[in-house]
Amino acid sequence: MEPLPEPIQHDIGNRTYFVANVEPLDVDGVRTVQVGLAIWFLTFLGLLPFWSALADADRTWWLWTCLAGSGLGLFGLEYCRRRRAARAEGRPYRN
Repeated sequence: MEPLPEPIQHDIGNRTYFVANVEPLDVDGVRTVQVGLAIWFLTFLGLLPFWSALADADRTWWLWTCLAGSGLGLFGLEYCRRRRAARAEGRPYRN
């Protein structure tokens, strides 16, 4: 195994910054979006039994925020799945 190249050094003002030469992670984001989607949806379900208490405190927007997070998570999940499929075929992802 050959040694990694030395990091690049940038002197900006009185500070020194080092930039390592590393390969980017091969992460498609599907699992991350799935976890986020699950958290938003479970929080929505967890708040549903407290609807009347939330309404009395004028906090029903908490429910709608969780539902919006779940909906946006579904769009994000579809986007990440299409991107993963495109990368698996070796082509760049275009909308």
